[in-house]
Amino acid sequence: MRVLVTGATGFVGRGLIHACADSDDIDVLAAIRTAHGGAEPNVDVVVVGDISGEVNWARALEGVDVVVHLAGRAHVMGEVSAYALAKFRAVNVVGTSALAKQALEARVKRFILISSIGVNGSRTINTPFVESSIPAPNADYAISKLEAEQAIRQIAEGSTMEWVIVRPPLVYGVQAPGNFGRLLKLVSSGLPLPFASVDNSRSMISLENLVHFLLQCITNPSAANQLFLVSDGTFLSTPEIITHLAVGMGVKALLLPCPPALMRWGASLIGREGMYTQLCESLTIDSSKARSLLEWTPPLPPELALQKCGREFLALRS
Repeated sequence: MRVLVTGATGFVGRGLIHACADSDDIDVLAAIRTAHGGAEPNVDVVVVGDISGEVNWARALEGVDVVVHLAGRAHVMGEVSAYALAKFRAVNVVGTSALAKQALEARVKRFILISSIGVNGSRTINTPFVESSIPAPNADYAISKLEAEQAIRQIAEGSTMEWVIVRPPLVYGVQAPGNFGRLLKLVSSGLPLPFASVDNSRSMISLENLVHFLLQCITNPSAANQLFLVSDGTFLSTPEIITHLAVGMGVKALLLPCPPALMRWGASLIGREGMYTQLCESLTIDSSKARSLLEWTPPLPPELALQKCGREFLALRS
């Protein structure tokens, strides 16, 4: 089976490329932006440039059975622009649609789009998100991802090309970007952290578990034309997450009480409301559909995955 992975040099892309390369049943091709994109060694690559509606994917799609589309325009920290949504749409909707249309013309059998749980919203109250939950994106990035999902379904409708859509929550690992990467640095510093009073529930997924699930989406016939919300399967609070990371790093987690309302106010002052939401609010996912329909079990419990992440982060810094 020949599999094209876009976004192959990203955090998730690298993990998936490595897993595909280790599989005897998968011949993987990595789509990268530039000739010096830094793909995994001993993996076939194809240079496609920036994702847009103008990219010619013919050479990349030759002989491909499955496309895993990870590439896209992600969150840009601190960006304030009246054209932000248009920028996200140009890449995540127009660029994705162009790839899907060309994949259909190239007779690709399955198109897998990695979307975001942000399509459902930024938080949950009492009830976890499920596949039937009504989408409620409240950020430009999430809006563009929902529109990309809709475009993929429309393009594939009535054709021989199957679609699979995956909405993961925060994906964590030692090389994770964004707020999780910042949290790793804070925990390793040994400084007191003001999260003892946070009583939330978070669904996340380790890089290892997400890659394992994506391999199922590539190979399992039951994944055809399905939407999946996928996670580690366990709800953890922010204090629990910090504690597991600290155990892996061999440091003591110093958690101090601080009213969440005060932290929310402070985050709004510095324009980091999103960081407060991710660290202090709840966002839970019911991923039972992935487990039952695909008979999938996450190979790594989140407690062990977080501790492993802490150990690897410490090793990188030593």
